[in-house]
Amino acid sequence: MAFPSILNHRLSNGPSRPRVFRRLIGGSAAWIRGLLFLSLAAGLSAAPAVFTASDLPGLEANATVMRRDPSDIIKVGNRYYVWYTKGAVFHGYDSTIWFATSPDGRTWTERGEVLARGGVGTWDEQSVFTPGILVAEGKYWLFFTGVPKPFSNEGNRVTKSAIGIAVADSPDGPWKKLPENPVLRTSDDPAHFDSMRVDDACLIVRGGRCWLYYKGRQWDNTPANTKLGVAVAERPGGPYVKSARNPIIPAGHEVLVWPRGPGVVALINSGPAGFRQTLQYAADGVTFTRLASLPAIPGAASAYRPEAFTDRGRGEMIAWGLSITTKPGMLPSLQRFDCDWSAVPELKRSSSPP
Repeated sequence: MAFPSILNHRLSNGPSRPRVFRRLIGGSAAWIRGLLFLSLAAGLSAAPAVFTASDLPGLEANATVMRRDPSDIIKVGNRYYVWYTKGAVFHGYDSTIWFATSPDGRTWTERGEVLARGGVGTWDEQSVFTPGILVAEGKYWLFFTGVPKPFSNEGNRVTKSAIGIAVADSPDGPWKKLPENPVLRTSDDPAHFDSMRVDDACLIVRGGRCWLYYKGRQWDNTPANTKLGVAVAERPGGPYVKSARNPIIPAGHEVLVWPRGPGVVALINSGPAGFRQTLQYAADGVTFTRLASLPAIPGAASAYRPEAFTDRGRGEMIAWGLSITTKPGMLPSLQRFDCDWSAVPELKRSSSPP
């Protein structure tokens, strides 16, 4: 099935919708859904599908179990691994992190919980969610977002988030949270783009250093104004130093980046015109420009990125990944998507990075 456009992104891992929007969807939900369907269908009819979705046997949708925010996928031996947020509510603010494995990337087996909430008084006592994976120095580094108690997600009383790391010698664990956690915090300056939220770590290795791409949101701002930043460390466990050029992309509610040739590609789902539903490319990993426009984008997408940590400058376009879907009567669940980049005219014209 082709993606009809994906509005099921991680908006729930952020502030509540503005009051006016809440009233609108409360009174006119059916009308809005119909309008969205017609407009999206019209847009898709004019362009071939880039992404094709399929279910994940073993991780099926469930009315009482939520699975969302998949990490990027890695392959160790003959197994694929993915980590994700799991809970019993729609959002990620009351959840823990689990993992699953697969022999082929299509049929999955859930293996169990890998990261629990922190203890009383810790920075991640309320919830741990949105994992990201890094393989470096012979170990596995699981990045995750945490929020403390007391927790609030309403108006100006929003609880700030932070990003931490757990490390293991095997992708099967056991995992140990670093004592230095959290390794990335929100800015203390309310004018900065990441003064309210830092979230959604996506890692690559470039030039012998670890690059942590993340999304940030300004204090008392909306999910629509989420922007992307990057922090770089000499070692996997940090310290991570935010780029002076942040935000590096003034858009994107979710983070998916991968190496392509010597540079980095970012998949951007939301934001202002010129960024929304685009691929962005940066030869230096920081200075992004539009590479291509896309008719639709998977929600909260992750990918199998075989060159993400090799630092060889040989990365290619991703072939497949996982994303979020929400089926009627069910909590959010995971699905697979496969990519057909031949459907993107800008990429047809140039098979090599700009």
